[in-house]
Amino acid sequence: MSAVQSIAVLTSGGDSQGMNAAVRAVVRSALFHGLKVFAVQRGFTGLINDDIRQMDLRSVGDIIQRGGTILQTARCKEFMLPEGQEKAAQNLKNRGIDGLVVIGGDGSYQGANKLSKLGIKTMGLPGTIDNDIPFTDFTIGFHTAVSIVVDAVNKLRDTMSSHERSSLVEVMGRHCGDIALYAGLASGAETILVPEIEYDLQSVAKRMKENFDHGKRHSIILVAEGVGKGDDIAKAITVHNGIEPRVTVLGHIQRGGAPTHNDRILASQLGDFAVRQLIDGDSGKACGIIKNVLVATDIEKVVNTKKEFNIEMYNLALRLSQ
Repeated sequence: MSAVQSIAVLTSGGDSQGMNAAVRAVVRSALFHGLKVFAVQRGFTGLINDDIRQMDLRSVGDIIQRGGTILQTARCKEFMLPEGQEKAAQNLKNRGIDGLVVIGGDGSYQGANKLSKLGIKTMGLPGTIDNDIPFTDFTIGFHTAVSIVVDAVNKLRDTMSSHERSSLVEVMGRHCGDIALYAGLASGAETILVPEIEYDLQSVAKRMKENFDHGKRHSIILVAEGVGKGDDIAKAITVHNGIEPRVTVLGHIQRGGAPTHNDRILASQLGDFAVRQLIDGDSGKACGIIKNVLVATDIEKVVNTKKEFNIEMYNLALRLSQ
């Protein structure tokens, strides 16, 4: 017999491509297993306001390819307080909902952890473009964000080469440089600056000038926003070598658009996995994928662990950028 009879799903924090695919997977997997399933609008705010509706198969039709989240998302200061958390948990209990799937990043996991301690069986799904959640190789939305950056760099390279100029592209990633790292490697960027690795702008500027002096027609620098503002870094480079990089800040365009097939598949796998874990009686876990194997890790452990930076891939990018 299933350990849960009724579950709910919500999206929280910053949106990421593939969230809708994850919602679809949760809803359809739950219905397949004979559970009642509900959707919470606007994340934890919806839990507190009891903005909850029952879902059926048609509720999630034609959404697997859509970016953003049909459930919407919002920051909720009230939920940060114990009173707000208790109210949210009680609203679920009043409706007879005994399981909850939370799709989001670190802050969303923190909220799921609080609800778990209040008697709600919870599962977290890593929905964030930053790829900064530990105990999973990839997060939902990361692949799509990287593909958007790579496409932008490809276009910028065309015009930079035509004018023999340097381009500095600022991408998202306050505390995690994975978007800059993966996109930089995939697009052949000459320089990748990430918050996890110390850098010397004078050396960056010197290398850029040497490359131009030896006939290179363009230069691409990828900078994670956690390193600093692109404009400030570009000005510092100009002071060192006299070359003025053109700055492009990609911003929230990295969160938009249809998810890639990788993100749709990952979201589908994780959504179904979370439902099956709840049915089996598991709770207070974060679902992820490691070496192509689905895993469930104690959410308390996840929120108290910093994801390890892939230094081997960073060194590979350095070797290939010569």
